[in-house]
Amino acid sequence: MKTQYYTATTIDGYIADDGNSLDWLFEVDGGDEHPFGEFFAGVGAFAMGATTYEWVLAHENALEHPENWLEPYGDTPAWIFTHRDLPRIPGANLHFVRGDVAAAHKEMVAAANGKNVWLVGGGELVGAFADAGLLDELILGVAPVTLGSGAPLLPRRLTSRRLTLTDVTRLGQFANLRYAVSPPTS
Repeated sequence: MKTQYYTATTIDGYIADDGNSLDWLFEVDGGDEHPFGEFFAGVGAFAMGATTYEWVLAHENALEHPENWLEPYGDTPAWIFTHRDLPRIPGANLHFVRGDVAAAHKEMVAAANGKNVWLVGGGELVGAFADAGLLDELILGVAPVTLGSGAPLLPRRLTSRRLTLTDVTRLGQFANLRYAVSPPTS
């Protein structure tokens, strides 16, 4: 079981533009292979921040069409980290949480029942998991795009002492990189 951050990023290290848009991502040719289904088959629980959840609500129209959430994620439990009240997608297995990621991570691991925990994003949330030593792997699809500013991939300093490259593949115009993440040293 691993806790994984699987996301797309620009060459200059952003996961969304200044307006939290992902439009840049959908312009990039990902090739004929679509590894998300295989990846998600190994996921038993996942987490996302409020901004990511709100993007899904707006862009997938998930409140009016819950099937847009349920089709890709089914009944897989999701933890939404937020400091405000957010609407609940009908039929989705959602847990709205605040505060320390460690307590929620224990719940997520138990719910994952031996499968992986996926950290969807954003970067600040994933950074909190990394700070707590609860991030095992980065899986990054690097797109041939630069934004110059926006939501950073991981707004933390993680040096090569904590990151070990384990795989490199190409999917269309994406360079897919996998890194094992070691816990912080005291």
